[in-house]
This record gives sequence, structure tokens and C-alpha cells, in this order.
Amino acid sequence: MTGWPRRVFAALPAPLRQRLRRLRLSMLPIAQCALAAGLAWWVAIHVFHHIQPFFAPIAAVISLGLALGQRWRRSLELVGGAIIGILIGDLIIGQIGTGSWQIIVVVALAMTVAVFLDDGKMIPMQAASSATLVATLLPPGGVAGFHRTIDALIGGLIGLLVSVLLPANPATRAVRDAAGVLADIRDAAHGLAQGLRDADPEQVSAALESARGTQGAINTMRSDMRGGREIATMSPLYWSSRERIGRIAATADPIDNGVRNFRIIARRALAKSQRGEVVRPEIIDIISDIADAFETLRAMMMAPPGAAPDEADAARALRSIARKARRELADGSDMSETALLAEIRSLLVDLLMVAGLRRSSALATLR
Repeated sequence: MTGWPRRVFAALPAPLRQRLRRLRLSMLPIAQCALAAGLAWWVAIHVFHHIQPFFAPIAAVISLGLALGQRWRRSLELVGGAIIGILIGDLIIGQIGTGSWQIIVVVALAMTVAVFLDDGKMIPMQAASSATLVATLLPPGGVAGFHRTIDALIGGLIGLLVSVLLPANPATRAVRDAAGVLADIRDAAHGLAQGLRDADPEQVSAALESARGTQGAINTMRSDMRGGREIATMSPLYWSSRERIGRIAATADPIDNGVRNFRIIARRALAKSQRGEVVRPEIIDIISDIADAFETLRAMMMAPPGAAPDEADAARALRSIARKARRELADGSDMSETALLAEIRSLLVDLLMVAGLRRSSALATLR
């Protein structure tokens, strides 16, 4: 988005921008779900000649969902849960009849068996719903339950087929998520440095709260990175991107750990600020430099392959900060400032790993 569309978008209220951004990111998964639902219905009716195969499109939509990750897993849980629920419903309802207490029995048994067999979240729910249908609508011993299992299989397989043939770009959402988290912590780090310079506890507290508010974005980033690796594995269109997707996914842990370390830094800085203690200017400058490093890492994540800044550029910037954050800087400091410097050094290790270094190499840089 460039030019006047960007300006119009920026002028919109923040809640509306957030909703439009969420909708834009979801357009392809929505299209995948709609197409898979229609195809599953058509196959169930025209190929398998099922009457009202309502569960085929439902299964297709559930197996895809809006989340990119674990689509194979969702499909397997969907079909497995349907089989468990129908088998238990047929066996039990045929012996004890239908009614309120019978529903209690078959739902409890179906969920118990499902939980025993697998730890998935969807499989016990699907087993319970299938058992309930047998107990209320589908006569035991008939073909309706068998058809429903086939419909679940049809929907799940077509959902997976659509995700393979019309995949989302496995790198796009993961990179955007990571860049968003890095941008949020960049801004928080700038706010923290300025708050420490101004000896303003409220500004330091705001930086801490901003960092604490990123956990939802981090969880989304992790999910989309897993989904990206799954797409790159499943879809032939993106097999050539598997190495790049692997490198992107490898940043999930160090980004998460880096954000956690930054929260600790902000919390220690807030405690010092609230006690009226002054942080040494050298340490404040390092925090400001780290904010700039977060921007370099953000730009690195968004840069196309082969473009600048790359991992080497980010690593050089971080090494220069690491040289400033030497241990000797703690000489003559009190315990709280020494602990603050130690957390900064730990954060630098995480950021060097985001830039592609192994942990051993990152630790060696700080020695």
C-alpha cells in the first residue's frame, strides 16, 4: 500500500485500521474455506451420492480454519473424533435406547475414549458431537453414521487439497508478525531510554506495559511460523522456500526470549526510577542503541532475500553494542544496576541469535 491509499488508511481511527488489517490478512484463508466447502458438498453429493451431506463442508471449513498451522492435525482429529463418536453411539444407543441419561452416557464415553487415545483439543469435542447425533438424530445400525464419517473424510481431504494447491505464502504472515513484535519492542525501548533520561517513572512504566502487551502478538507469530513451515512442507509450490522458512521459524524462540528479557530490564529500571535512583548515562545509551537494533532486525525480517539489511548487517550492529556493554561497565555500580547490565547482556545474546548466530557464538561475543 503506497501513495494516497496509505495516507487514507493512516487517517482512519486506530480500531478500524486494526479490523481492516485483520481482514486483509484473513482474505486468503476465507477464500480457501469457501472454496473447500463448496467442493466438499459437490463431491459428497455427485460422487458419493450422499443425501444432505452437511458435514462435508463443515469438515472442510474446520480443517482449514483461519489459522495456517496444524491443518493436517485438525483434519485427522476431525475424522478420528467422528469415527469414535459414531462407533460408541452405535454400540451403546442400540443397547440402552435414547433419552437424556443415554446422551450423558454416550457423550461421557466418547470423550473418555478420545482423550485416552489422543491429546488433541478437537478430537474429544468431535467425538462428543458425533455421539450426540447418533443418540438423537441418526438411527443406530443405519448408514447415516457411516456416511457422516465419509463426509468428514471428504471435507478434511478437500480442505487439505485446497491448502496445498492454493496456499498462502508461507513467509508473508510469519515475517509480518515477527516484524510487528520487533517494532513494538523498538518503540518500548526508545520510551524506556527516554524515561530513564528524564527520570520519569510514568514513562518507564508505560514502556513496561507496552512490552507486556506483546504476548498475544508473539503467540500469533509462533502459530504463523509453524503454519508457514507446514505449508512449505506440504505444497510443491513452496518446496524451494523451505530453507528460508526454516530460518524465519528459528527466530521465534530468540524473539520471544528477547521480549521477556526486555520486560525484566524495564521492570528493574522502573524499580530504580521509583526509588529515585539514577541509571548511568552509559547504560541508558546502550538501551537506546538496542532500540535501534530492534529496528535493524525488523528491517532485516521484512527485507527480500538478498536485500539489505541482512543477517550480517544486523549482527555487526549488535556486536558494536555488545562492545559497549562490557562487564567493566558494572565496576562501582550498585547491585541493582549490575543486575540491569546483566539482563541487557542476556538480551543482546537473544538478539544476536535473531540475527542468525548460534547461541555459543552469541555468548562468545559478550565475553
